[in-house]
Amino acid sequence: MPSGSDNRGARNSGAKSAKAIKAAKKSSGGAKPRAGAPKRREIPWLTIGAVIAVLALLGLLAVNLVPKYQDKAAADKFAPSADNPDPSTSIDGVVKKDYPAALHVSATQRVAYDQSPPYGGPHDATWATCTGIVYPNAIRTENAVHSLEHGAVWIAYNPDKVSGGDLDTLKSKVDGKSYMLMSPYPGLDSPISLQSWGHQLKLDGADDPRINEFVAALRLNNFGAYPEKGASCSTIPGAFDPDNPPAFDPTPPGPDAVSMDGKGLTPDTSETGGGAPGGMQVPPVAPAPAPAPAPAGNG
Repeated sequence: MPSGSDNRGARNSGAKSAKAIKAAKKSSGGAKPRAGAPKRREIPWLTIGAVIAVLALLGLLAVNLVPKYQDKAAADKFAPSADNPDPSTSIDGVVKKDYPAALHVSATQRVAYDQSPPYGGPHDATWATCTGIVYPNAIRTENAVHSLEHGAVWIAYNPDKVSGGDLDTLKSKVDGKSYMLMSPYPGLDSPISLQSWGHQLKLDGADDPRINEFVAALRLNNFGAYPEKGASCSTIPGAFDPDNPPAFDPTPPGPDAVSMDGKGLTPDTSETGGGAPGGMQVPPVAPAPAPAPAPAGNG
Protein backbone atom coordinates (compact mmCIF):
# COMPACT_ATOMS: atom_id res chain seq x y z
CA MET A 1 0.00 0.00 0.00
CA PRO A 2 1.35 3.44 -0.82
CA SER A 3 2.78 5.39 2.06
CA GLY A 4 0.46 8.36 1.44
CA SER A 5 -2.52 6.15 2.07
CA ASP A 6 -0.99 5.05 5.37
CA ASN A 7 -0.52 8.65 6.50
CA ARG A 8 -4.06 9.63 5.62
CA GLY A 9 -5.41 6.66 7.51
CA ALA A 10 -3.40 7.54 10.59
CA ARG A 11 -4.66 11.12 10.50
CA ASN A 12 -8.26 9.99 10.10
CA SER A 13 -7.87 7.52 12.95
CA GLY A 14 -6.43 10.25 15.24
CA ALA A 15 -9.26 12.63 14.43
CA LYS A 16 -11.84 9.99 15.16
CA SER A 17 -10.14 9.22 18.48
CA ALA A 18 -10.20 12.91 19.50
CA LYS A 19 -13.89 13.17 18.63
CA ALA A 20 -14.59 10.06 20.61
CA ILE A 21 -12.80 11.47 23.67
CA LYS A 22 -14.77 14.76 23.46
CA ALA A 23 -18.00 12.88 23.07
CA ALA A 24 -17.18 10.71 26.06
CA LYS A 25 -16.41 13.77 28.21
CA LYS A 26 -19.63 15.48 27.17
CA SER A 27 -21.59 12.33 27.83
CA SER A 28 -20.09 11.84 31.27
CA GLY A 29 -20.71 15.50 32.23
CA GLY A 30 -24.38 15.39 31.40
CA ALA A 31 -24.98 11.87 32.48
CA LYS A 32 -28.17 11.31 34.40
CA PRO A 33 -27.88 9.94 37.93
CA ARG A 34 -28.33 6.29 38.22
CA ALA A 35 -31.69 5.02 39.29
CA GLY A 36 -31.91 4.73 43.04
CA ALA A 37 -29.01 7.15 43.71
CA PRO A 38 -29.78 9.80 46.43
CA LYS A 39 -30.55 13.29 45.12
CA ARG A 40 -28.50 16.25 46.35
CA ARG A 41 -30.64 18.48 48.66
CA GLU A 42 -30.31 22.24 48.34
CA ILE A 43 -30.61 24.35 51.56
CA PRO A 44 -33.42 26.98 51.24
CA TRP A 45 -31.39 29.89 52.60
CA LEU A 46 -33.92 32.50 51.45
CA THR A 47 -36.74 30.84 53.36
CA ILE A 48 -34.59 30.38 56.45
CA GLY A 49 -33.57 34.05 56.35
CA ALA A 50 -37.19 35.18 56.06
CA VAL A 51 -38.22 33.04 59.04
CA ILE A 52 -35.37 34.40 61.16
CA ALA A 53 -36.34 37.98 60.26
CA VAL A 54 -39.99 37.38 61.23
CA LEU A 55 -38.99 35.79 64.54
CA ALA A 56 -36.66 38.69 65.30
CA LEU A 57 -39.46 41.18 64.58
CA LEU A 58 -41.87 39.30 66.83
CA GLY A 59 -39.27 39.24 69.57
CA LEU A 60 -38.68 42.98 69.25
CA LEU A 61 -42.41 43.70 69.41
CA ALA A 62 -42.74 41.49 72.47
CA VAL A 63 -39.89 43.25 74.23
CA ASN A 64 -41.42 46.66 73.57
CA LEU A 65 -45.16 46.02 73.81
CA VAL A 66 -45.55 43.40 76.52
CA PRO A 67 -44.17 45.64 79.31
CA LYS A 68 -46.49 48.44 78.17
CA TYR A 69 -49.52 46.17 78.30
CA GLN A 70 -48.41 44.94 81.71
CA ASP A 71 -48.01 48.52 82.95
CA LYS A 72 -51.44 49.46 81.61
CA ALA A 73 -53.06 46.43 83.22
CA ALA A 74 -51.43 47.31 86.54
CA ALA A 75 -52.48 50.97 86.27
CA ASP A 76 -56.05 50.05 85.35
CA LYS A 77 -56.42 48.61 88.83
CA PHE A 78 -56.31 52.22 90.06
CA ALA A 79 -59.11 53.51 87.84
CA PRO A 80 -61.65 55.42 89.94
CA SER A 81 -65.20 54.17 90.35
CA ALA A 82 -68.29 54.92 92.41
CA ASP A 83 -67.20 52.24 94.87
CA ASN A 84 -63.62 53.51 94.95
CA PRO A 85 -63.73 57.24 94.11
CA ASP A 86 -60.13 57.97 95.08
CA PRO A 87 -57.83 54.99 94.42
CA SER A 88 -54.79 57.16 95.16
CA THR A 89 -55.36 56.51 98.86
CA SER A 90 -53.80 53.07 98.34
CA ILE A 91 -50.70 54.45 96.57
CA ASP A 92 -47.78 54.61 98.95
CA GLY A 93 -46.48 58.16 99.42
CA VAL A 94 -49.47 60.16 98.18
CA VAL A 95 -50.30 63.15 100.36
CA LYS A 96 -53.69 64.88 100.29
CA LYS A 97 -54.93 68.28 101.30
CA ASP A 98 -58.19 70.18 100.82
CA TYR A 99 -58.01 73.57 99.11
CA PRO A 100 -60.64 76.17 98.27
CA ALA A 101 -61.32 76.45 94.55
CA ALA A 102 -62.18 79.22 92.07
CA LEU A 103 -59.90 81.82 93.69
CA HIS A 104 -58.10 83.78 91.01
CA VAL A 105 -55.16 86.16 91.01
CA SER A 106 -54.02 88.44 88.20
CA ALA A 107 -51.09 87.80 85.89
CA THR A 108 -48.85 90.02 88.02
CA GLN A 109 -49.80 88.62 91.43
CA ARG A 110 -48.09 85.82 93.28
CA VAL A 111 -49.44 83.31 95.76
CA ALA A 112 -47.68 82.37 99.00
CA TYR A 113 -48.06 78.64 98.38
CA ASP A 114 -47.69 76.27 101.30
CA GLN A 115 -46.21 73.45 99.19
CA SER A 116 -43.48 73.22 96.58
CA PRO A 117 -44.60 72.45 93.96
CA PRO A 118 -48.09 73.55 94.95
CA TYR A 119 -51.10 71.38 94.23
CA GLY A 120 -54.03 73.60 95.11
CA GLY A 121 -55.08 77.00 96.34
CA PRO A 122 -55.44 80.40 94.65
CA HIS A 123 -54.15 80.50 91.09
CA ASP A 124 -54.01 82.57 87.93
CA ALA A 125 -57.27 83.15 86.08
CA THR A 126 -55.66 81.54 83.01
CA TRP A 127 -54.67 77.89 83.04
CA ALA A 128 -51.50 76.52 81.51
CA THR A 129 -52.21 74.52 78.36
CA CYS A 130 -52.44 70.91 79.50
CA THR A 131 -53.08 68.96 76.33
CA GLY A 132 -50.06 66.71 76.72
CA ILE A 133 -47.55 69.56 76.63
CA VAL A 134 -43.93 68.96 77.68
CA TYR A 135 -42.58 72.39 78.54
CA PRO A 136 -38.81 72.63 78.06
CA ASN A 137 -38.50 75.43 80.61
CA ALA A 138 -40.06 76.06 84.00
CA ILE A 139 -43.46 77.75 83.82
CA ARG A 140 -45.29 80.11 86.14
CA THR A 141 -46.63 78.14 89.08
CA GLU A 142 -49.91 80.03 89.35
CA ASN A 143 -50.87 78.98 85.81
CA ALA A 144 -49.96 75.32 86.39
CA VAL A 145 -52.12 75.12 89.52
CA HIS A 146 -55.17 76.24 87.54
CA SER A 147 -54.60 73.27 85.20
CA LEU A 148 -54.90 70.96 88.19
CA GLU A 149 -58.29 72.46 88.97
CA HIS A 150 -59.39 71.26 85.52
CA GLY A 151 -58.46 67.66 86.27
CA ALA A 152 -54.94 67.61 84.84
CA VAL A 153 -51.88 65.89 86.26
CA TRP A 154 -48.71 67.98 86.36
CA ILE A 155 -45.36 66.16 86.36
CA ALA A 156 -42.59 68.38 87.68
CA TYR A 157 -38.95 67.35 87.83
CA ASN A 158 -35.66 68.68 89.13
CA PRO A 159 -33.55 69.44 86.03
CA ASP A 160 -30.37 68.87 88.04
CA LYS A 161 -31.44 65.32 88.93
CA VAL A 162 -33.40 64.06 85.93
CA SER A 163 -31.95 63.85 82.42
CA GLY A 164 -31.22 61.47 79.54
CA GLY A 165 -33.23 58.26 79.47
CA ASP A 166 -35.14 59.10 82.67
CA LEU A 167 -36.28 62.38 81.14
CA ASP A 168 -37.36 60.58 77.97
CA THR A 169 -39.36 58.11 80.06
CA LEU A 170 -41.23 60.94 81.76
CA LYS A 171 -41.88 62.67 78.44
CA SER A 172 -43.41 59.50 77.02
CA LYS A 173 -45.99 59.53 79.82
CA VAL A 174 -47.10 63.08 78.95
CA ASP A 175 -46.43 63.97 75.33
CA GLY A 176 -49.70 64.23 73.40
CA LYS A 177 -51.87 62.92 76.25
CA SER A 178 -54.83 65.09 77.18
CA TYR A 179 -55.03 66.63 80.64
CA MET A 180 -51.30 66.17 81.21
CA LEU A 181 -48.44 68.65 81.40
CA MET A 182 -44.80 68.45 82.39
CA SER A 183 -42.13 71.01 83.18
CA PRO A 184 -38.83 71.39 85.04
CA TYR A 185 -39.09 72.79 88.55
CA PRO A 186 -35.76 74.24 89.73
CA GLY A 187 -34.93 73.57 93.36
CA LEU A 188 -37.37 70.66 93.71
CA ASP A 189 -36.45 68.64 96.81
CA SER A 190 -36.94 65.31 95.00
CA PRO A 191 -36.12 64.23 91.46
CA ILE A 192 -39.80 63.97 90.45
CA SER A 193 -43.08 65.29 91.84
CA LEU A 194 -46.60 64.53 90.57
CA GLN A 195 -49.48 66.90 91.27
CA SER A 196 -53.22 66.74 90.82
CA TRP A 197 -55.69 68.96 92.63
CA GLY A 198 -55.25 68.28 96.35
CA HIS A 199 -52.82 65.38 95.76
CA GLN A 200 -49.06 65.05 95.49
CA LEU A 201 -46.54 62.22 95.12
CA LYS A 202 -42.76 62.71 95.23
CA LEU A 203 -40.54 60.06 93.68
CA ASP A 204 -36.90 59.23 93.01
CA GLY A 205 -37.09 57.48 89.63
CA ALA A 206 -38.88 57.76 86.30
CA ASP A 207 -39.45 54.00 86.18
CA ASP A 208 -41.44 53.96 89.43
CA PRO A 209 -44.77 52.19 88.73
CA ARG A 210 -46.55 54.63 91.03
CA ILE A 211 -46.38 57.27 88.29
CA ASN A 212 -48.81 55.30 86.13
CA GLU A 213 -50.94 54.50 89.17
CA PHE A 214 -51.18 58.17 90.18
CA VAL A 215 -52.18 59.21 86.65
CA ALA A 216 -54.77 56.42 86.39
CA ALA A 217 -56.29 57.33 89.75
CA LEU A 218 -56.42 61.12 89.47
CA ARG A 219 -56.30 62.36 85.88
CA LEU A 220 -59.87 63.45 85.07
CA ASN A 221 -61.19 61.68 88.15
CA ASN A 222 -64.86 62.67 88.02
CA PHE A 223 -65.67 61.34 91.47
CA GLY A 224 -64.71 64.49 93.31
CA ALA A 225 -60.94 64.64 92.95
CA TYR A 226 -60.93 68.04 91.23
CA PRO A 227 -63.32 71.01 91.38
CA GLU A 228 -63.97 72.12 87.80
CA LYS A 229 -65.59 69.22 85.98
CA GLY A 230 -65.78 69.52 82.20
CA ALA A 231 -63.32 72.38 81.99
CA SER A 232 -60.97 72.66 79.05
CA CYS A 233 -57.21 72.14 78.92
CA SER A 234 -56.86 73.80 75.51
CA THR A 235 -54.86 76.93 74.85
CA ILE A 236 -56.56 80.26 75.38
CA PRO A 237 -55.45 82.38 72.39
CA GLY A 238 -54.07 85.71 73.44
CA ALA A 239 -53.96 84.74 77.13
CA PHE A 240 -51.45 81.88 77.31
CA ASP A 241 -48.86 80.92 74.72
CA PRO A 242 -47.54 77.35 75.26
CA ASP A 243 -44.54 78.17 73.06
CA ASN A 244 -43.68 81.16 75.22
CA PRO A 245 -45.42 80.67 78.58
CA PRO A 246 -45.09 82.95 81.63
CA ALA A 247 -41.78 82.14 83.29
CA PHE A 248 -41.21 80.49 86.65
CA ASP A 249 -40.19 82.90 89.42
CA PRO A 250 -37.68 81.23 91.78
CA THR A 251 -37.64 84.07 94.32
CA PRO A 252 -39.71 83.82 97.51
CA PRO A 253 -43.11 85.56 97.33
CA GLY A 254 -43.07 89.03 98.83
CA PRO A 255 -45.26 90.45 101.62
CA ASP A 256 -47.92 91.40 99.08
CA ALA A 257 -48.41 87.81 97.92
CA VAL A 258 -51.90 86.35 98.15
CA SER A 259 -52.35 84.04 101.13
CA MET A 260 -53.48 80.44 100.78
CA ASP A 261 -56.90 81.19 102.22
CA GLY A 262 -57.50 83.62 99.36
CA LYS A 263 -58.27 86.48 101.68
CA GLY A 264 -59.50 89.44 99.68
CA LEU A 265 -60.37 87.32 96.62
CA THR A 266 -63.90 86.73 95.35
CA PRO A 267 -64.65 83.22 94.06
CA ASP A 268 -65.14 83.12 90.29
CA THR A 269 -68.82 82.38 89.66
CA SER A 270 -68.00 80.75 86.32
CA GLU A 271 -66.44 77.93 88.33
CA THR A 272 -69.03 77.79 91.08
CA GLY A 273 -72.13 77.80 88.89
CA GLY A 274 -73.72 80.37 86.65
CA GLY A 275 -70.66 80.81 84.44
CA ALA A 276 -69.60 79.51 81.06
CA PRO A 277 -71.32 76.30 79.94
CA GLY A 278 -69.67 73.00 80.76
CA GLY A 279 -67.37 74.60 83.28
CA MET A 280 -65.41 76.22 80.45
CA GLN A 281 -63.67 79.24 81.84
CA VAL A 282 -62.44 82.29 80.01
CA PRO A 283 -60.07 84.86 81.43
CA PRO A 284 -61.72 87.95 82.86
CA VAL A 285 -62.25 90.75 80.40
CA ALA A 286 -61.74 94.35 81.44
CA PRO A 287 -65.01 96.30 81.41
CA ALA A 288 -65.49 98.72 78.58
CA PRO A 289 -64.95 102.35 79.55
CA ALA A 290 -68.08 104.30 80.30
CA PRO A 291 -69.13 106.67 77.52
CA ALA A 292 -68.20 110.30 78.04
CA PRO A 293 -71.10 112.46 79.20
CA ALA A 294 -72.80 114.47 76.50
CA PRO A 295 -71.97 118.17 76.57
CA ALA A 296 -74.56 120.36 78.21
CA GLY A 297 -76.97 122.18 75.92
CA ASN A 298 -76.96 125.97 75.49
CA GLY A 299 -80.63 126.54 76.09
